[in-house]
Amino acid sequence: MIRPLEAINTAAEHLKGVATRTPLQFNTQLSEIYGCNIYLKREDLQVVRSYKLRGAYNKIVSLSETEKKNGIVCASAGNHAQGVAYSCKKLNIKGIIFMPTTTPSQKINQVKLFGKEHVDVILTGDTFDDANKAAEKFCIEKSACFVHPFDDDKVIEGQATVAKEIVEDSDFSIDYVLVPIGGGGLAAGIISYFAQVAPRTKIIGVEPQGAPSMSLSIKKGVNTELDTIDKFVDGAAVKKVGEKNFEICKNRLAEIILVPEGKVCTTILNLYNQQAIVVEPAGALTIASLDLLSEKLKGKNVVCIVSGSNNDIMRTEEIRERSLLYEGIKHFFVIRFPQRAGALKEFVSNVLGPQDDIVHFEYIKKNNRENGPALVGMEIKNPKDLDLLKKNLFESGFQFEYLNENNNLLQFLI
Repeated sequence: MIRPLEAINTAAEHLKGVATRTPLQFNTQLSEIYGCNIYLKREDLQVVRSYKLRGAYNKIVSLSETEKKNGIVCASAGNHAQGVAYSCKKLNIKGIIFMPTTTPSQKINQVKLFGKEHVDVILTGDTFDDANKAAEKFCIEKSACFVHPFDDDKVIEGQATVAKEIVEDSDFSIDYVLVPIGGGGLAAGIISYFAQVAPRTKIIGVEPQGAPSMSLSIKKGVNTELDTIDKFVDGAAVKKVGEKNFEICKNRLAEIILVPEGKVCTTILNLYNQQAIVVEPAGALTIASLDLLSEKLKGKNVVCIVSGSNNDIMRTEEIRERSLLYEGIKHFFVIRFPQRAGALKEFVSNVLGPQDDIVHFEYIKKNNRENGPALVGMEIKNPKDLDLLKKNLFESGFQFEYLNENNNLLQFLI
């Protein structure tokens, strides 16, 4: 059931002096592009650079003195962990934080920075779900209190304060709120508040295409666990959404949009290059979905929740690579070159266009063979030039295999 207004207002009182009241900013550039009024709720400017502090602190501060004394445990891919760590230090409580071994080092370091001597970090498993199971087992063994990242009433109520601020800081009626969905805690909180205060506002959920757990669950009518997920959008890559969140969201979301990971990467780069806004993959989800909703949003008042900015600079090259592949600019081929002098020169002269560029080349010469395979990565100026590139390869007599359509192999390459 949706969380009561009284509980959400209590959470807002708990968070005074702890969480930042983040701005609701009108974005001129995006508004002009999509022909509507787009406002960004900048949770990337939160004190721990994501909205997760709201739910974590509200849960922990609501515990009994005995529970606080026994210490708390959580599992997180990063942002929830930072919120818990900050809360532990603020409340002088001991915390044990389980994180997947795949968590970017930047997020691990931030957890330790916010928690100081109040938290210990344990790295285990490859996904959030693995870390979560380890944390729950630890709680049973040590009788510690588990602070769930999303499937908890107090956490949902804390996240709902994002919606409370949006309504209080807007002097206009809001037609749509776009909210990123991982485990569903933020969406459940947003729905809880708007359903009671501004029921005409439509809430649209946005998930990464590689982790559509809420979308699939709503289609099936039952909370369903995914077999596999793409972990790239780590702040929203969850195999199964929370039971409480599913019950709140299943009949109240206007729709759910699935955004390809490559489009998320393009959005991250555009926000940085054009507007000096730094976001993590999950933080870019709602803005990345605007292209897919453009007709529906024309002339409307739209709020995009920018959920976080904990992005590791070490991932920049991967983000660029994924963006170029998604935009149809970068292409990989296995090309069999004749093992004779001048073959490479012939390739450059007869196959490449004047604005094409070789950005990757691996070739191993094989003895006693007529042809030798080479892995070639090329960047083209216009995605439409791909057909001409393939035509030139064929007409020049090169045997080749196009790799971009082989997703498993492509993921290995990047």
